[in-house]
Formats: sequence, C-alpha cells, structure tokens
Amino acid sequence: MPRPVTLFTGQWADLKLDDMARKTREFGYDGIELACWGDHFEVDKALSDDSYCARKRDQLEKHDLKCFAISNHLAGQAVLDNIDERHKIILPPHVWGDGNPAGVNKRAAEELKNTARAAKKLGVGIVNGFTGSSIWHLNYSFPPVSAKMIDDGFKLLADRFNPILDVYDECGVKFALEVHPTEIAFDIYTAERALDALGRREAFGFNFDPSHLHWQGVDPVEFIRAFPDRIYHVHVKDAITTLNGRSGILASHLNFGDHRRGWDFRSPGRGGVNFEEIIRALNDIKYQGPLSVEWEDSGMEREFGAREACQFVRSKDFAPSGRAFDAAFEE
Repeated sequence: MPRPVTLFTGQWADLKLDDMARKTREFGYDGIELACWGDHFEVDKALSDDSYCARKRDQLEKHDLKCFAISNHLAGQAVLDNIDERHKIILPPHVWGDGNPAGVNKRAAEELKNTARAAKKLGVGIVNGFTGSSIWHLNYSFPPVSAKMIDDGFKLLADRFNPILDVYDECGVKFALEVHPTEIAFDIYTAERALDALGRREAFGFNFDPSHLHWQGVDPVEFIRAFPDRIYHVHVKDAITTLNGRSGILASHLNFGDHRRGWDFRSPGRGGVNFEEIIRALNDIKYQGPLSVEWEDSGMEREFGAREACQFVRSKDFAPSGRAFDAAFEE
C-alpha cells in the first residue's frame, strides 16, 4: 500500500484548525501532522480537559483525515539552548514565564514530557521535535574549542533528555528529533553521537528531513542507510544551493527568501533533493509511516505549493518490488 501523505501544520498556525483541516483535505492529503502551537494542538488543554483530544479527533475525522504524529519543535528547542530573547517569540507564555534561563530550560523539559502524555491521550505514538543545543555556537572552532566543551554538550543532552525519555517510555510514545542545524544533532556524525550519549534508547530516534542535510552537502540517502531502525517519521521538504561566487553556504546573515543567500528552502520537487533515491532507501529499510510535507518556500504562494506538493509526493512514492526483474529466467 502507498504510504499516507500528510501535511505538517507548523507553517499554517495562523489558521484555525477547522480551516486548516478543511484545506488539507481539499489539497488532497490523507492526514495531518499537528503542530503544538496556534490552536492546532494545545498540550496544556489536552491534559486539563478530558474531552479535548476527542474533540480534536472529531475535527479531523469530519474531514476524513488521520493523525500519525504531533510536533512540538518550539518547546524542544528550549530544553538545551542557551536561552535569550529570541525564545520568547516562539514559546508559550507558561513555558517562557519570567524568562530566567534556567527556569525556561526546566519548564521546556516539562512541556516535552507533557507532550508525550498528551500524545498518548490523542492516540498518537510519535512526537517530532527539537532538542536545542548548548554548543551550536561552538560549531566554528575559533576561538579554539576543547574536546571537553563538546563532550559537555552531549552530557547535557543525556542529563536533560533521559528523564524526558523516561516519560516517553511510560507513555509508549517515541520522540523523533528533526536533525537540523541549531540542534545537538545536525548531521550523520552528530546524530550518531547523540544516540550514543543517550545509550541508544529506543524512545529516541529521528524525524528524517532531507532539506537540512542537502544544503550542508550531506547525502540524505546516506542518513537513512546509517540509521535504518531510527527513522520514526519522514518530512518531505526540499532545498537548493545557489553558490554563485558571491554567496556562501553560511547564508551571510540574510533571511530566508533573500535571493542573495547561498541556499534556501523550496517546495518539494523544485529544489535539489533527490526524492527518487530517498523513496528507494525508505523501501530498503521498510519504512511504512507517513510522508509528511513540511511546506516552506518564501517565493511561492503556499496554497498552490501545498496542493502541488501533495501531487508530487504521490507521484514519487512507490512500493518495492516483490520479485526480481529477471525471475522468469530462474529454474
């Protein structure tokens, strides 16, 4: 059977869920990946109101949509990050609180635990998200960065995320880190190190998103082959590099959508990601979960893009062969 094609609502949080669900179905999607911001899925309400999750399911069922995962990237970002004024913009008020960094880190960790509890109530087994990173700012090793400084960053991951993962185990829910610059794991080697730091706990795996690997020069297919048992969810997002002799891969402090950047996100099929090979690799590891479009393209109208992206994913997805092409010649 083809994998379900879903749409992540994180970039659509300005819309009410009723409107978003209706549009998602009109665009042609089978399901929806609910962001834990806007009114799409509110963790605190899910835990305080016994009817909340049932109402959310009813909202989706009305539009014949399934939900396979919820996503709480924003709270997750604040678990390991060195907190500053940027976080106030993305965090719910009860997590930001008075803005004291240690308190924000602690409340963000509790929010991620509560997200597992809320996912269980909704009947969803995957929470996608971020971890943040206390050492991202050390990525360029000048002034010189000692090995201990990096070791300490991964130790902090273990210290803060093992208690979070205990709750995920209790709830029967898995946490899928979107491997991404600004997170503790942003490529193959750092993803391997994150798994090791956490004792390779089954509750911790990855939300595979090829766009973040592609522009770094990492082959997304190699990521799938490196972690065949840890791909818990898949985002479909594209990116393009535009290194023209003036632009750089570090993007020059230019925001998304600026033509001078050395790379940017694109609607699926309009960038440089080889989705054909990704589908073949997902077939090899027997991934049967959703293909969830995370639509981001600053140069395209989003409803046109979301509709086209759904059609694109369906055109690229195919089942593996059940027989060798030359089986007719076997005795």
